[in-house]
Amino acid sequence: MNQNVIIKDLIDWLENNLDKSLSLDHVAAKSGYSKWHLQRMFRNVTGDALGTYIRTRRLSRAASELCLKDQSILDIALQSGFDSQQSFSRAFKRQFSQTPGAYRSKMSYTCRQAAAREGNFTPAKRPAVATELAY
Repeated sequence: MNQNVIIKDLIDWLENNLDKSLSLDHVAAKSGYSKWHLQRMFRNVTGDALGTYIRTRRLSRAASELCLKDQSILDIALQSGFDSQQSFSRAFKRQFSQTPGAYRSKMSYTCRQAAAREGNFTPAKRPAVATELAY
């Protein structure tokens, strides 16, 4: 089978499983190739390492969720396959040159306006927040 077809099928599978744990061993087992051969094929076809591709796609999806959802950064980090908010924030800043919170602040209005025009956004209800402090 042609490498391009194999990698295209693998990318389709990866896109549908980005929210799951995707170790190299698991992805290689899914593909039916050794992890070393799979990584060589993936790099030959895409120009990226498999791990880099997965991390980039997870962070891109997380950036969209930061714009469109009112979930906490920690929840988005965990749903994106990161072990902690700190590791997510480091990776996010490395890719987007700003923290997730700063990205959300800058992009939130723009993303929501575009999504509302396309009919893709329904504002989530925020939990009630106590406005008085107990002393």
